[in-house]
Amino acid sequence: MTGSLYIVATPLGNLGDLSPRAVSVLQTVALIAAEDTRHSQILCQHFDIRTPLLSLHDHNERARWEGLVARMQAGESIAVISDAGTPLISDPGYLLVRGARSAGLSVYAVAGPSAAIAALSVSGIPCDRFAFEGFPPAQASARRTLFEELARESRTLVFYESPHRIAAMVADLRDMFGSDREVALIREITKRFEEGMLMTLGELAARLGDHPVKGECVLVVRGAEVRELPNEGLRVLTILLKNLPLSQAVDLASHITGVSRKPLYAQALAWKDA
Repeated sequence: MTGSLYIVATPLGNLGDLSPRAVSVLQTVALIAAEDTRHSQILCQHFDIRTPLLSLHDHNERARWEGLVARMQAGESIAVISDAGTPLISDPGYLLVRGARSAGLSVYAVAGPSAAIAALSVSGIPCDRFAFEGFPPAQASARRTLFEELARESRTLVFYESPHRIAAMVADLRDMFGSDREVALIREITKRFEEGMLMTLGELAARLGDHPVKGECVLVVRGAEVRELPNEGLRVLTILLKNLPLSQAVDLASHITGVSRKPLYAQALAWKDA
């Protein structure tokens, strides 16, 4: 019998958010691979989880994942947790999950908190279609280049950022996206001083300049409005969609009419979902 791998979501702050199933899994596996064992020890002590902990983070995962796969092949089950939320979402664990899948091992999700999803749900910004961008580059020039590329993205955008960089990040977003773009800043999710604010990028940049914030932050940015397409682009796209798969129709319509692919694709999706 081989063991299994469990990807276990842990609380963002409020310990009451750890599910009974998560507690049971963490108590019964042979090993818990944790991003920071010192941090996770507090969680384990609170729930009387006595399973051994092993560190698994960005700096050692490449060296450790094969050994962990071997232990599961030998019959041990292992759980992966991050410092908070769902593992692998801007956290380590990908190499281990990939290795387990490649070895034919069972990998199970023990669902629970995720900062990105939690922030979306309370943001007040459309969340039917969104793109998760994680932490933007720390270097200002690289960050601004990324934001320039995303400025015309029509989906809602979700970012993580640390409190000491949030003001600079929002200022760059304002410069690249425009002052009037709507944004929600959600911080300290589920913790004592949880706070959410919905305003424009210009208003938020001014506020952060005067009132620095503390705690981990999630930014939810409204997507760009899809500009009205030329009639020729709409006409060609309509014809092609009757006979071709969506992506192929969009590519061909863009090639024929010279209209950018992105607004054509957004329009095709809108028609499909209507």
